[in-house]
Amino acid sequence: MTKASRKKIQIRPQILIFDVDGVLVDVRGTYWRAALETVRQLSGKRVTYAELHKWKSQPGNNDDWAMTSAWLTALGRPTTYDEARAAFEKFYWGSHGKPGLVRNEKLLVTPAQIERWARRYELNLFTGRTRQEFSFTFQKWAATKHFRRVITMDDAEKKPHPEGLQIILAGRDPRTALYVGDNIDDALAAQGAGVPFAAILGPRDPDYRGRRVRFLELGALALLPRARDVSRLLAK
Repeated sequence: MTKASRKKIQIRPQILIFDVDGVLVDVRGTYWRAALETVRQLSGKRVTYAELHKWKSQPGNNDDWAMTSAWLTALGRPTTYDEARAAFEKFYWGSHGKPGLVRNEKLLVTPAQIERWARRYELNLFTGRTRQEFSFTFQKWAATKHFRRVITMDDAEKKPHPEGLQIILAGRDPRTALYVGDNIDDALAAQGAGVPFAAILGPRDPDYRGRRVRFLELGALALLPRARDVSRLLAK
């Protein structure tokens, strides 16, 4: 936790905005695995999760297709964005009758917790997913109904651009909101929009120290192990 967390800082936002991947959904076996498999297949090299985390920690790599394209190109296998996306999606969605990794997705926050927050705050989502990817996982989730707006990469400029947050705020004071994310691009988007930010950063993160320093440099109010720990920041 940050010093702020140890001092039990509490805030009084009116609007809670959540990222999806790594915050509400465990994507270690889906997006992360698909990225690894794509790089392995196209480069022929045995890349690791440690390397993946180094790439994910760089600004602009919230988009897994852009990250995969850059990673492959750096490995000596020049790859366009569209080529990386096409290969990635075969692992994510499945192909030739083989189930995709998307079926491994697991929700990290219970509908009951979302409902408790919804009683006190306006809830929204700003995700780097496409609308199709979002709908596949969330259309049957009981808690989805509690989110007022869902902004995907189909609706706004990609992170770290703050447009998604600005659309949700619709001219309201950004200081009345809190954005919860797990990626450097999330923090940069929050900074660009003037929205307070809380980072999800588990103690077992492979680059915990480096990401901790970067989040704090970008003004994170706190580093939280899990999304449900946001409740610790919210004044009663």
